[in-house]
Amino acid sequence: MHSTEEQKETAVLVAVQTQKQSAEQTKEYLDELAFLADTSQIDTLYTFTQKLEKPENRTYVGKGKLQDIIAFVIDQDVDMVIFDDDLSPIQIRNIETEFAKFQKEVKILDRSLLILNIFAMRAQTVQARTQVELAQQQYVLPRLTRMWSHLSKQRGGVGMRGPGEKELETDRRIANDRISFLKEKLKQIDKQAFTQRKNRDKMVRVSLVGYTNVGKSTLMRRLAKADVFAENKLFATVDATVRKVTFETIPFLLSDTVGFIRKLPTMLIESFKSTLDEVREADILLHVVDISHPNYQEHIDVVNSTLADIGAADKPTILVFNKIDLYSTEEVEIHDWQIGSGDEPVNQQIRIQKVTEFLKNSFMNLPQPTTVFISAEQKENIDELRDAILKLVKDRHIQIFPNWLNEEEYSVISEQ
Repeated sequence: MHSTEEQKETAVLVAVQTQKQSAEQTKEYLDELAFLADTSQIDTLYTFTQKLEKPENRTYVGKGKLQDIIAFVIDQDVDMVIFDDDLSPIQIRNIETEFAKFQKEVKILDRSLLILNIFAMRAQTVQARTQVELAQQQYVLPRLTRMWSHLSKQRGGVGMRGPGEKELETDRRIANDRISFLKEKLKQIDKQAFTQRKNRDKMVRVSLVGYTNVGKSTLMRRLAKADVFAENKLFATVDATVRKVTFETIPFLLSDTVGFIRKLPTMLIESFKSTLDEVREADILLHVVDISHPNYQEHIDVVNSTLADIGAADKPTILVFNKIDLYSTEEVEIHDWQIGSGDEPVNQQIRIQKVTEFLKNSFMNLPQPTTVFISAEQKENIDELRDAILKLVKDRHIQIFPNWLNEEEYSVISEQ
């Protein structure tokens, strides 16, 4: 019997460990690349790494390492090779040429193309689909030369260019025309989106930001009590989602946008400028961090850098450390967590309390912004986060509506 389930494509991953990164960092990058591949329904069979001062200009990795990759791909009949950095058109062509020597056709992908593929899978609205297609066209345009390399041996008559070259020029013109069309279409969509955002100016706007897969959409569900899609995949959210929320009779708008990631393709940031306007024009940011991730500090740095790039780094911010229920307890005293004796399970409530106390003490000297430790999935410490949000929302609400209540009334509320 044949399985009706579609068979997944297979891949090997390739990364270069430069002098600027440690072996641990390289492994972390490859783990993330494998997660990206899994999100694209691709099975990772093996990973290759090579220590180099910088990626090799001709084929990214050295000649010997490339031969090892080719041998494995042929032996295991692998469908594609995915590189952790962007490849130049020359690198792609040279790598494909080496595979062609062994009559092996294999897809050559880099990190940006893989991310673009995921965005294309996730985009739901006309705006997001247009943004993704524009980014795809901008990515493909400089790489069109390799698409017609199989025609290089066909030559036209004297004084005539080969059909491959004609096809290439045609494709370039089509791609450029499509890019122009998509940019014009986005301008119209942006105008409509700007009008919609303008109509919201009378309300405080709060935006969730963070590295991809840190639990922003789950937190959105908890705060807005709305049915928002969330799953344990990278870039589960591509389209901006906006919900009206009311805390203590004060309404505000809560938005969730695309998660950030290291090495996010520049053409995606450019294409998604209008979506990121939800962040740029927000009054308050909730920077969500997966505290259980071993490299959460690097994730914070990536998000802060991206916020600076889009001009949103100076906004009032609450640093929301999520997933405390998954935090490693190696540094925390656990001798009194066990209830009863024998093989009885750990009391989860006490465990989370201990972790929260430990983390608060660890971060007590942290300067601004305000810091809160929660578990959106387990609904832990959500009330504490709501209180922190409410304080900032009230401050901003009074700026918009100065006569909402007088200073004496507000000071009483603030102290409560």
